[in-house]
Amino acid sequence: MTEVIYKIVQHDGGWAYQVEDTYSETFPDHDTALAAARRAAAEQQVGGQTRTISWEDSSGQWHREVSDGGDRPETTVVD
Repeated sequence: MTEVIYKIVQHDGGWAYQVEDTYSETFPDHDTALAAARRAAAEQQVGGQTRTISWEDSSGQWHREVSDGGDRPETTVVD
């Protein structure tokens, strides 16, 4: 199973969560970024319908793929 790790980091004059080489939007403080990372991590755990998803890789290239509704990664938020 895939594991996705959300790290809370200082970024662009504020705080963000980082997954591999990708950053979230910037938040004004640590606690807001932490809450956003926890929400995002929890949403990834929710099973559902098979859907087409899009995502951006570390080189900035976008991809589209079909994601099985029951195939969810394990998530961790590192404060």
